[in-house]
Amino acid sequence: MRNTTITDIAKKLGISASTVSRALNNHPDISLETKEKVKKIAKELNYKPNPIAQSLKSNRTTTIGVIVPEIKHDFFSSAISGIEQVAYNSGYTIILCQSNESFEREVVNTNLLLHHRVAGLIVSISQNTKKGDHFNDVLEKGVPLVFFDRTCEDVDTYKVVIDDMKSAYNAVTYLIKKGYKKIAHFAGPIGLDICKKRMEGYVNALKENGISVNNELIRYGGLHEQDGYDSMNYLLEKKIIPDAIFAVNDPVAIGAFQRIKEANLKIPDDVAIVGFSNNKITSLVDPPLTTVNQPSFEMGKKAAEILINLIENKNVVDTKEIVLNADLIIRRST
Repeated sequence: MRNTTITDIAKKLGISASTVSRALNNHPDISLETKEKVKKIAKELNYKPNPIAQSLKSNRTTTIGVIVPEIKHDFFSSAISGIEQVAYNSGYTIILCQSNESFEREVVNTNLLLHHRVAGLIVSISQNTKKGDHFNDVLEKGVPLVFFDRTCEDVDTYKVVIDDMKSAYNAVTYLIKKGYKKIAHFAGPIGLDICKKRMEGYVNALKENGISVNNELIRYGGLHEQDGYDSMNYLLEKKIIPDAIFAVNDPVAIGAFQRIKEANLKIPDDVAIVGFSNNKITSLVDPPLTTVNQPSFEMGKKAAEILINLIENKNVVDTKEIVLNADLIIRRST
């Protein structure tokens, strides 16, 4: 069954489609009586406005495109909630896409959202994105774009982030002050900027406290539980037991946590562990996980606020990089 159109309403009332359109939009030239008749018939026929048709006519939409690496990650689902709250309160809706950590899929998603004439984009890039040509194309088309968390360094636009290097440095320095010396780092993808900065923070903390960097204690991988599990398993097979682990994010920490438990090692007595993000599960495991509190909801809110201001040509903050605080939450895993 096809959707009811303005033409259907016009035929029913014996008036022009343009009159119906103006009545539905409360145009001052249309009488109150005609407006009421049009709205009554529109309700009876279950008329729903076509947002794409409206955007073609007005050259403006109230839809925001959002691209994230994955929805299942608690960090991103929380950030999406922050984006949606601000969007809803400002009269916008969102179209959500996930890249599944694929650069190619991210490009397809970007082009798809442009095709749907979104008013702007909010993006956290995939772990495989090395350059931002497709995002520069978005800006060249006059569509506002805001990054959060994971950003493209070669794209000149607004970015909502934390200080990843400082946060990692503080976490590892805390471990050192607690007496841990043999600290492993389960790192993320080598090319992803947030992972490079967290690695840099780890290395700086060791060096500034007179501890040599041991490459055997650094394991590169992905950003999921299996990556943490595999990294810990590798060390166990090599008979290398660190006294503490700093993980690139909470899923990696949880994976390592599971393998440590399977090896009948005690946390934190045998191996302490620190994560990064403050996913909900970190407070539920036993012992609860020490982690960096990455303010995901606030990052989503701030990104949406900036984007809507850009769309509506309102004043935005002077700096293009907005850095939010990320404190260390100390729990019993350390």
